[in-house]
Formats: sequence, structure tokens, C-alpha cells
Amino acid sequence: MVNERVRKAFTATRALGIPDQEVKPVLKNLLKLYDKKWELIEAEDYRALIDAYFESKEDKLIFPLQGFEEKENVVEPGQSSRLSKQLRLQELEDQASSTKGNASQILSPEESVKPMINLQQGVKVLHEKDSSSSGCSNSCNKVEQQLVTSERKRLFRIISDITKGTENVKISLVDEIGNQDLPKFIYMRHNVIYQKAYVHVSMARVADEDCCSGCSGDCLSVPIPCACAHETGGEFAYTPEGQLREEFLRACMSMKMEPQEHHFVYCQDCPLEKSKNEFKPEKCKGHLVRKFIKECWIKCGCEMQCGNRVVQRGIACKLQVFLTREGKGWGLRTLQDLPKGTFVCEYVGEILTNTELYNRNMKRSGRERHTYPVTLDADWGSEKVLRDEDALCLEATFCGNVARFINHRCFDANLIDIPVEVETPDRHYYHLALFTTRDVRASEELTWDYGIDFDDHEHPIKAFHCCCGSKYCRDINRKG
Repeated sequence: MVNERVRKAFTATRALGIPDQEVKPVLKNLLKLYDKKWELIEAEDYRALIDAYFESKEDKLIFPLQGFEEKENVVEPGQSSRLSKQLRLQELEDQASSTKGNASQILSPEESVKPMINLQQGVKVLHEKDSSSSGCSNSCNKVEQQLVTSERKRLFRIISDITKGTENVKISLVDEIGNQDLPKFIYMRHNVIYQKAYVHVSMARVADEDCCSGCSGDCLSVPIPCACAHETGGEFAYTPEGQLREEFLRACMSMKMEPQEHHFVYCQDCPLEKSKNEFKPEKCKGHLVRKFIKECWIKCGCEMQCGNRVVQRGIACKLQVFLTREGKGWGLRTLQDLPKGTFVCEYVGEILTNTELYNRNMKRSGRERHTYPVTLDADWGSEKVLRDEDALCLEATFCGNVARFINHRCFDANLIDIPVEVETPDRHYYHLALFTTRDVRASEELTWDYGIDFDDHEHPIKAFHCCCGSKYCRDINRKG
């Protein structure tokens, strides 16, 4: 018996004169690509399915991308009838390749990028099919109009795993629009020091009272929480199911979304103000005090599957990078339902000092694309004078993980960043983990409030023009 959703998909393509037996393998590949998320296939009157079908009928003269620079095969319109019979949609292959001893991989387009396919001939085939058939529904006419009125060539590009096997799960990239350059960066699973940042990791720095060497198995399974729960008030931040406890998440969200005066600390010699004016810096404007999670580490006696080792185990969600249609560039979406408090990913990038970041920003022309950096300032106010090598930032423009694709959304984003202490007890360096603030449905875009002050024109990190679409957007005055 044919699934109802499959039947409806066939009905839409039959109206265009497309045989079911030709649609079936295309539909099968799309379901594999989208992890069986029908919503992505059914959107816009089966636009993705129809696009993929006609792309599968085009010329097989495909050029590999060199350094992600696009090379297209240009075909004369008169050749479309002959060429449309030559190509079938290729089976999606597993492009992931694990490299022992090397967690960072440069994306290799020759290995990872699927063919860039020209839809020009498919539009002509659509005309021919439709002229010889009758009874096309309004929805089919709408799809035809959308395709025919697109004069430019559209590209459908796929990377089956941008991590090249370095993560626990494959993370695909899909470009259904075809008007954006593919991202150029080195994928890294862990943060890496750029040059002068001071990150001291050693067993001796972790005191015996700050770890649980006497534990075994799962620390969350014992009736009395171990020493690693002291940071979160004697209770672990995680539930046995692996999500954040409701009370802890609510407190973190309240501090970030509705901070009070006592939630801020002030540096005596603020690194941010010094970067603006080294000789006569202004007073510190304050840094938000953050609630930390302390996870068990190598000196603890528990197992790697301990419930208090969530972030360090890495990504477990099914994620996909995609090109947004709202002008925000690349974005990240989930391919599965995510309960509230779920760990999605860590923000990974180069570890820079505040001065290194400032110098890097000054060298930019303002025209090139870059990711918005993160300042690790959750504990800057605890010391009177902070050395430059201790004032750290994360920057993922050239090296980073999938978090670099997460777009900003003012106030009501569905992710929140929370500092996590793992291998070092001081707060100069920590991991920045992203958790869901509510239940997130499959195929929904993941967003995160970067904490940008759009009115601070003197900030060394220049704000961008916000396209978040939130009714709480803080950039609303600039738009007016």
C-alpha cells in the first residue's frame, strides 16, 4: 500500500506529465537527504522534488569545484531536449572520511561537493510536458510559473558531511537556492589557540576537592551529588535524560534576557575599553555574570557516558546547514525534534586574545564575510587587572565548527549560550555550549542571541544590519 504522502507527491508530479517510476528514485534520495522530513519536500507545492527531478534530467558534463569557486556548464537552450534524457539523480554517497590524529579538516570540494546542476533545460522540458497535457491544477501552474520566471540558472548543491567524519554525526549542507558562494573554512571539533592566548591545562591545576576521583559509572545515578555538582548549587545541571534541569535553564535565561544591575561585574582595567583607547580608556561598562556548568573530567573516576559529561561528548543531534531565503546567508536547522534544554553544539573557533581580535578586525575592509566573534568575559570582573593573554575571545571565520552557521535572533532565539568548565578551573577560558530554550520542531532554523548592542557604535566588534525578523529586534531604530 502506497503511503499517503507518497501518493500526494506522485499526484503533484503526474500533473506535470512526469511518470511515477522516474519520480520514485528522486523522492527516495530527497527523503534520505532530508532525513525523512516530509515538510521540506512538501513546501512550496513540492518545489524541492520538482527541482530535483528536472535537475536529474540535465547534462552530465559536471565540473568539479576548485577551492569552492563555481564552474558551470553552459548549455544552449536548443540542446535541452536531447540532454534531458542523459542524467539520472545520483545516489547520495557517504563522503565522510575520518582522519586519525587530526580533528581539523579543510573541506575538499572534489571529495565532498555533489554536482552543481543547471535547471535551465528542466524548465524547457516542463513547457513541453505541460503543452501536451491538460487538467493541470492551480498549484502546478504556480510551480511552473516559479520555475519559468527564473531566468538565472539555479544550482542545487549538496555536501553530505561538512565535518569529514570528525563529529559523532554527519552534518550535511544543502543549497536549494544557488546564489551564494560555498563557505571556505577549516572544520575543527575543538578550540585551538591562535597565537598568544594563555590556556593552561594540567592535571595539577585541578584540585582533588574539585573532582570526583572516587566516583564510578554515572555520577547522576548516585543519591548524593559529587563534588562536580558544587558549581551548580549541589545539584547537577543535567537531568538523567541529558537535558538541562528546568530551574537551571530558567535562571540562565532570566539573567541573559532580563539582567539586573547586580548581575554585572566591572573591570578596573577593562580589555574592551583599552582596545578602543589604550592610553586613556573609559570606565568598564560591565560584564554579565554567568552561571557555569562544571562537567566531570579526566581526573574524575566516572565513565565517559556519565550524565555529567554532555558537552565534552560532542554533537549528538541531526543538523543541517542550509541557505536561508530571508537574506541571512547560511543558517543551521535541526532534522529532528529537540526537547527543551537539549545540548545542540559548542561554539568552536580560534582562541584569540582581545588585542589579537582587535587587530584582526582593523585589517578587514568591511566587505568580506566573517562570523561574529564571542568574548569569553564571564569572569573578567573577578580580577582587578586582567592580562591581555587572559582576556580571550573565540573567532570562527577561518576555523570553526557548525556553530559558525547559527544566525542571530534578538531576544526570542531558540538557543542560549552557557559557559561550561571542563579541563581548567579558572574562568579565563571555558567552553561555550548552546542549548535549546524551548521545544524545537524538526526542520526549524536554530538561532542564538549574540548579545549585540546595536547602539554601541564604539564597540571594537562592529554590529551588522539585523535581519532576524523578531518583533523584539533591537536593531529596529536603525531600520527606521
